[in-house]
Amino acid sequence: MEHRDQAAQIRSGEELDVGRVRDYLGENIPGLSGELTIRQFPRGFSNLTYLLEMGGRQMVLRRPPHGTKAKSAHDMGREFKVLSALQGTYPYCPQPLAFCQDPEVLGCDFYVMERLEGVIIRKDLPQGFNLSPEQVRSLFTRLLEVQLELHSIDYEAVGLGDFGKPAGYVERQVTGWCKRYRAARTDDAPDFEAVMAWLNEHMPPDAARATIVHNDFKLDNVVVDAGDPTKIIGVLDWEMATIGDPLMDLGNTLAYWVQAEDPDERQLMRSMPSNLEGALTRREVIELYAGRTGRTIAEFDYYYCFGLFRLAVIAQQIYYRFYHGQTQDERFAALIFGVNVLEKAASQVMEQTVG
Repeated sequence: MEHRDQAAQIRSGEELDVGRVRDYLGENIPGLSGELTIRQFPRGFSNLTYLLEMGGRQMVLRRPPHGTKAKSAHDMGREFKVLSALQGTYPYCPQPLAFCQDPEVLGCDFYVMERLEGVIIRKDLPQGFNLSPEQVRSLFTRLLEVQLELHSIDYEAVGLGDFGKPAGYVERQVTGWCKRYRAARTDDAPDFEAVMAWLNEHMPPDAARATIVHNDFKLDNVVVDAGDPTKIIGVLDWEMATIGDPLMDLGNTLAYWVQAEDPDERQLMRSMPSNLEGALTRREVIELYAGRTGRTIAEFDYYYCFGLFRLAVIAQQIYYRFYHGQTQDERFAALIFGVNVLEKAASQVMEQTVG
């Protein structure tokens, strides 16, 4: 049974110049030669990801999407830098191979990394993955543990002391994402003004101990072992990584965490099988994180609310490109539904603690 993500024909308008990519690879990756074939991974809503096969070797190329995007988003250099820094310290990072800033190659920055062989679990378990409730619990517990391992790394010791600005991190995040939402709002989107006001009024102080934060840590951004789906072998999509408050990182993770008792409209947005029997609830995740780290969680509803809002902004930014005809990917049309559902969910968190 094949569970691995399969690359497919490249979408119209997202083709790469095969000759220029081949020449670049041959010049910048030692020992690489021969003909190049390129296919595209059809999943994902943000950066464009391609499978490269050359000289008997498989690699992955990541580049920004076409169309309008946030100024600080899709920073290929940041992604390449953090992957390089974590080599030998965090065993879940794919090996980065080359970073290109020459616009003559593709017209944008891009980088190439090794391909990790494994399985990416998305909305539901792949066919043939029949996990018991105990195995499901082990999978989601392991997901949290891998995030905890990242948060425990001494970022200065691995050369990331200048990778972010911990002081004022929460304020910058809230201010920045509010600005991005207002810039990307379309006529059919909610205004989110009440949520943004609440986030500004209830802002917690900076974390006492800043850490590396992934900023999009979720199940479909990790790679699991094909023979043991409770074993995580890779973490992908580092484009938003920085140094900041780890509770903000966890809040972003929990925004994706749709559990069994959530309303039907949230279930429609589920992107991982966190509704299965045995899966940790959001409350269990928070308590387990607090128990392992000793960090205070009394105000965690704030971080969860921010995570929901931030996820809505990401969806709205992508929908904006579709709304204005900057992409023809029909998957993006439904994102406006998710933006409305997330606005409702964030408003509810403002009135109650995380369930």
